[in-house]
Amino acid sequence: MVFGTFAILHPGHLSFFYEAKNHGDKLIVVIARDMTVRKIKGSFPKLDESARREIVRALKIVDKAVLGDKFDWYKIILKYKPDVICLGYDQVVPENFSEELRKRGVAAKIIRLKSFKPKKYKSSKILSK
Repeated sequence: MVFGTFAILHPGHLSFFYEAKNHGDKLIVVIARDMTVRKIKGSFPKLDESARREIVRALKIVDKAVLGDKFDWYKIILKYKPDVICLGYDQVVPENFSEELRKRGVAAKIIRLKSFKPKKYKSSKILSK
């Protein structure tokens, strides 16, 4: 399982998906809700959550593309109970993320993935041009 906004898909995201898929049998991509993106990034994404989900869903590497929960992002993890959660090199999660998952009955391995040309392929840089 991976998480992201995916406001614009670029080679860095594709690398992220392929690397994550190497750690499991199936790849579930959780797309951030529009309101979540606004809270985190300060503005709404150019494409709405449904459009972003459809674009991600169309990729052959992705087995399932789902929208995150509007209020509790742990709910989607509880629904699918992944064996592995892969995080991007720059994704911020609560300090007690692993502990909170265990408390909720999810024994997922957490893997921090490496970046792929972050100076070139970073959504915020691409969108600001």
